[in-house]
Amino acid sequence: MTGREIRRRYVEFFEKRGHAQIPRALLVPQNDPSTLFTGSGMQPLIPYLLGQPHPSGVRLVNSQTCIRAQDIEEVGDNRHTTFFEMLGNWSLGDYFKIDQLGWFWEFLTKEVGLDPNRIYVTCFSGDEDAGIPKDTESVEVWKVLFANAGIDATEVEIGTEENGAEHGMNSGRIFFYGEKNWWCRAGKAQNMPVGEPGGPDSEVFYLFPNVAHDEKWGKECHVNCDCGRFIELGNSVFMEYLKTETGFEKLPKQNVDYGGGLERIASASIDSPDVFKCSLLWPIIEAIEKISSKNYDSHTASMRVIADHLRGASFLAVDGVVPSNKEQGYVMRRLMRRAIRFAFELGIEQGMCEKLAPIIIDMYADDLPEVADKKDEVVGILVREEKLFRETLRKGLHEFSKLTKDGLTGKEIFMLHDTYGFPLELTLEEAFKQNIDLDENWREVFDKEMSEQRERSQTAGKGVFKGGLADNSTETTRLHTAHHLLLRALKDVLGDHVVQRGSNITAERLRIDFNQPEKVTREQLDQVEKIVNQKITEDLPVIRSEMPLKRAEELKAEHEFGAKYPDVVSVYSIGPKDATQADPEHEQAYSMEFCGGPHVNQTSELATGDKKFKITKEEASSAGVRRIKAVLTED
Repeated sequence: MTGREIRRRYVEFFEKRGHAQIPRALLVPQNDPSTLFTGSGMQPLIPYLLGQPHPSGVRLVNSQTCIRAQDIEEVGDNRHTTFFEMLGNWSLGDYFKIDQLGWFWEFLTKEVGLDPNRIYVTCFSGDEDAGIPKDTESVEVWKVLFANAGIDATEVEIGTEENGAEHGMNSGRIFFYGEKNWWCRAGKAQNMPVGEPGGPDSEVFYLFPNVAHDEKWGKECHVNCDCGRFIELGNSVFMEYLKTETGFEKLPKQNVDYGGGLERIASASIDSPDVFKCSLLWPIIEAIEKISSKNYDSHTASMRVIADHLRGASFLAVDGVVPSNKEQGYVMRRLMRRAIRFAFELGIEQGMCEKLAPIIIDMYADDLPEVADKKDEVVGILVREEKLFRETLRKGLHEFSKLTKDGLTGKEIFMLHDTYGFPLELTLEEAFKQNIDLDENWREVFDKEMSEQRERSQTAGKGVFKGGLADNSTETTRLHTAHHLLLRALKDVLGDHVVQRGSNITAERLRIDFNQPEKVTREQLDQVEKIVNQKITEDLPVIRSEMPLKRAEELKAEHEFGAKYPDVVSVYSIGPKDATQADPEHEQAYSMEFCGGPHVNQTSELATGDKKFKITKEEASSAGVRRIKAVLTED
């Protein structure tokens, strides 16, 4: 089956079982300072998994595009990609383990047609210190499913990945792991704060028996081994516990959060352990073979990096990111430059993006209209960055020649890499060609500098997902409401062309990025401040309403740039009327936005302790986008 077919069948499968399809979220989260990218299907749904009602109901399904920047260095093996689609289905206090595991089994074996004899699963082994029992409920469900397929599913205690690498699988089918099969935002059950939910999860793996175990990953193979014999297809999280002052207790409403890699399921469906041979990546590989006149089997890692990184960069461009030296733009630039460097090794000296980007766009155009609509824009962004980097390589060679008179230090090699974009491999190759000496400790120094750089680029994998804001503290909530007033005031002063392009709200300050062709003058900023403070003193009500998407659009409610929304949306209005009662031709609320909250009840709450709204900084964010930072302060 093709990836497109699997995506379509997955959504239809769960729609037939009462699930509402929800649109994909942007790759760049809005109002979430804890992470650079949307890295999973559940990330945009955290508020609803924590108890907030979802406008589309209690059964949801979608396919979410994701970026995981922490996987950049791992791309090159048979299964890691920085960009991927995650199939997801959720139950918000509705069905639980029996339905979830049974439906996933049915989808894999009946809809996709995978061989049940090659399916293996893991479950949570319990946590005695936390007082959480072994997940025997999931095990019993799995045993019935395997038995119905004529498979005697033996249970095996493994505990840790290290133990699995030492002792192997012992002819098991269901494996108990500890922390590996527990989900919570704090990582470990013992680290969870009071009031936080968590629960066991159950992962499903597929065996490729023709792949030999590589002992560099351990003496024995097991399902969580990195040798490539097993590939994880999906993970069902059962959020069923609440951390209390005295330990853990069952949640009154238990949720299901399933996520599975579309590319991985697609590769299993064609019986290939190599995800790059699935229909969502192989056309890119074939095009690379053609323009390089090289063979995939002989240049596997290089072609995998190029295909993955350009696909990721293309989708980042679709969702409004442009290459830069900051945040999401920094990661996008790094993806592109790694792709171009590997293309350099294949002898592709120019025009790569011009040939490959349209192929990537066309693969998704029929299923994602926003991708088709931005084809020319995306190709233009990637082509410009490629030309820029190839010029950078030429400049790097010039800087290289200036630095190498007395040999090269680790810091100089890193500077060539980081400042001038000159890849390490080319530095070493040129040093060898020109017989240039390297410091004895160059590698240690270079690796230290690279490690610090990697920490910057891996922010996406380190944050704790907070459901849209840095936290739900009082100060953050106040600044969130101030953010709504600020956006409306900017439109009042600068014009209706102003559209939010991103934000970051913590307990200390708010930040907003917005469309604006030139610098905002001090006089304009003073006007904006005056309007916001006036609305605070007017003590306006802040009201949340749910309404049909069409109605919200008629009321001209503000919403995220480029985002797609369900048929029913949550809207926050600030002003004299409930948003559902507002007349689009007469008096409306002052501010009206698609938003999930939280907010204060009245704008006067922003003035607690004689605080006032104050803009602290205005600067450029990227081409055509300005950035404002502001606080609530008594100064």
